[in-house]
Amino acid sequence: MKIVDARVVVCSPGRNFVTLKLLTEDGIYGLGDATLNGRELAVASYLSEHVVPLLIGRDARRIEDTWHCLYKGAYWRRGPVTLSAIAAVDTALWDLRAKSLNVPLYQLLGGASREGVLVYGHASGNDVEETVKAVRHYVELGYKAVRAQSGIPGLSSTYGVGHGGFHYEPAERKAIQENLWSSERYLNFVPQLFARLREEFGPDLHLLHDAHHRLTPIEAARLGKELEPYHLFWLEDPTPAELQEGFRLIRRHTTTPLAVGEVFNTIYDCQQLIQEQLIDYIRATVVHAGGITHLRKIAHLAEMYQVRTGSHGATDLSPVCLAAALHFDLSVHNFGIQEYMPHSKETDAVFPHSYRFENGMMHPGEAPGLGVDIDEKLAAQYPYQRAYLPVNRKLDGTLHSW
Repeated sequence: MKIVDARVVVCSPGRNFVTLKLLTEDGIYGLGDATLNGRELAVASYLSEHVVPLLIGRDARRIEDTWHCLYKGAYWRRGPVTLSAIAAVDTALWDLRAKSLNVPLYQLLGGASREGVLVYGHASGNDVEETVKAVRHYVELGYKAVRAQSGIPGLSSTYGVGHGGFHYEPAERKAIQENLWSSERYLNFVPQLFARLREEFGPDLHLLHDAHHRLTPIEAARLGKELEPYHLFWLEDPTPAELQEGFRLIRRHTTTPLAVGEVFNTIYDCQQLIQEQLIDYIRATVVHAGGITHLRKIAHLAEMYQVRTGSHGATDLSPVCLAAALHFDLSVHNFGIQEYMPHSKETDAVFPHSYRFENGMMHPGEAPGLGVDIDEKLAAQYPYQRAYLPVNRKLDGTLHSW
């Protein structure tokens, strides 16, 4: 089952995606997502120029060995570009192996641990009442869990708040967008938002919120404490996690569950957070954390410390990655929840898939492998378009952390 060809497909059906397609001598092919929002071509080049030449002639069944070869063999380890490239190869190899055995991927990962995958949607508005309306829309669609974000009074724009409609894409196709930020205004406002949401929807709906790394540990501790009466499912990315011990301070002051990790690339980024039980959910995702092989290692470590998974799942991850996440979610024992943002019609046409949403849950389907394909002819009609993620500045002009 040797690899005889590998192609990197870059396309932009509504937003940019990078897809790796591996073909074997048996005529079977596998797909892997390599999308890194705002830096897509860096990963595409890394794959084309450095990784693909290493794959030709390799046995596609040697998944673990290939992962270590690509990670350790480069000498310069870690980082989002390297791990996104490795993830694409790893995911494609798992797809190939499952297809060769004519089974859905989750069957190779130990089988199903549950009947479906609990997902949450993204609801946002320019103010509290718009957010209430957006949350109601998701409830009517059958969601049991909703992330709620709102514009902040006195700030002209806020990252994480969509521009209307069901789809949300933060990357801008022109120049870098700059949002103004005030932690003081944000901290005074967010508890009011969740007081209103609990008043409207009662105690049973799972409510989530994302701080987008913009608070200091003591500010995050204050927010978590003030949100305790509203019983959030989690408070996401309360503070930048480069300083992992900063979460100790937050933990000492609040019982609001904490989630972090969508920007993590390896198990070493979250080792301390997990082992000291400083978080409740690890949000590392297939494409940015080295693929299914490495994400399983993170999940197994987390299981020892009663930390659950909650993988990132925004639309900057292609249907290939979403399908891989769903197979992982269905199989892993310490699964918590999966982020889900439906892709555009154009994206779904380029990436036909078998996964489905029903009554607040998702299932990857029973098609062999990932259950996702790529229409390369259609993809070619959507050429790459440069785009950048926004940044934040404080009211005094200081560039602020995410």
